[in-house]
Amino acid sequence: MRVPENVEQWWSRRQWSKATAVPYPVGRFRSDWERYPVLIRQYHPDLNGGVSLSQVPPVAEVYLLWECDSGHRFVATPEEQRQRPGRSRRRSNWCPECAALAVRRRVPIRTAATEAEPHVCGHPRDVDRIEFDPDDDRCYLCRRLDGAPVTRDELLAIVAPRLRADLAMETGVSRRYSWICPVGHGSYQARIEQLLNGRRCRICYHARAAADRFALGEAFHSPWAPKPASAAEGDLRARLTARLDVDFGCNAVRVARPFFTHLEVWPDIVMPELRVAIEYDTTGRDGLEHVGRREDTDRRKDRMLRAVGWEVVRIRCGKLQPLGRHDLATSGVSDALIERLLDRLREIRGDLIVNSYLR
Repeated sequence: MRVPENVEQWWSRRQWSKATAVPYPVGRFRSDWERYPVLIRQYHPDLNGGVSLSQVPPVAEVYLLWECDSGHRFVATPEEQRQRPGRSRRRSNWCPECAALAVRRRVPIRTAATEAEPHVCGHPRDVDRIEFDPDDDRCYLCRRLDGAPVTRDELLAIVAPRLRADLAMETGVSRRYSWICPVGHGSYQARIEQLLNGRRCRICYHARAAADRFALGEAFHSPWAPKPASAAEGDLRARLTARLDVDFGCNAVRVARPFFTHLEVWPDIVMPELRVAIEYDTTGRDGLEHVGRREDTDRRKDRMLRAVGWEVVRIRCGKLQPLGRHDLATSGVSDALIERLLDRLREIRGDLIVNSYLR
């Protein structure tokens, strides 16, 4: 693996290897950077030896100097910067300093009551909490276990040694611990009070409400699916409803493996009769949608759908590059797009099947 160079060294080496003063002409990689409008604003040629962003390959191992809208300057390679947004929609995620400042920090609150002498039950007070009952001198955990389905001794018998020691000293009642899902969904974080309230694996909890009732690859209506937030997506659905006599009431598909904390995925448009999911992708107002690590999530979602017998057609706007062989590039929703989409459905499922659903 090559160690990244600064932009001057990188540019000089490319001049030598290509035997020309301009190894990459201006605009050479414009199409690769057009889907990252935030990065275009953050890059300034005067901070990078006069080299334009459209002259830098997206996979180049070179350190570039970026400046965010708040004036923070930081060094990152093109690959690091393109992968930066993550799942969050905050615009600050494009800048490491802004992202750090946006994280809320919890400050422990101490009062005179927290520093008082131990409870009459003999356990020290929990200094991380301020929930005290003047009419009950028992410690927080003793009061919490009053009427609970498990006793303190039963709880101590099933927890790990570290947690058992913390509970014995009353220091772990507000800490998070990792618990193993008995079904095999991995570990999950929970506090003792959350566990006593019935908190269990989030995947199991979500699946009981919907996905557990359906077979793999079956489409259904899920209460967890987010409501459509794009007007263009609603327009696309309306135009398809006018052309195809299929059920557009489903919003989720049961998958085999967990997708984050759910055993279901939520395509923008679900067509159970054709077993085809349609996704409408743009970069969004802040350039955060469907780029960087979010694009990796889209690829994972597509693989999970294909694993249960579905096909995915992604309609890609705003200079987004296709992710799959059935994807369509377009500038917006139109009648011409609907015709192209119907042709693509015929390629996937055949003319006879698709035409039988035409209105």
